[in-house]
Amino acid sequence: MPKVKTNSGAKKRFRFTGSGKIKRHHAFHSHILTKKTKKQKRNLLGSTLVDRDNVKQVRDLLCLR
Repeated sequence: MPKVKTNSGAKKRFRFTGSGKIKRHHAFHSHILTKKTKKQKRNLLGSTLVDRDNVKQVRDLLCLR
């Protein structure tokens, strides 16, 4: 049986916390920033956790069943 490969895009986008939760960055903070308010841009900074509805999908991309 061949090895299962990790999705290369996913391994660049997700990190794990010490307790095993999956961290991600906010979208919509890379370009076209002039029309977004300061509050909107500030709230897009930093990282957050992957929603529990999507955890299984992300773990499959990272080959962590």
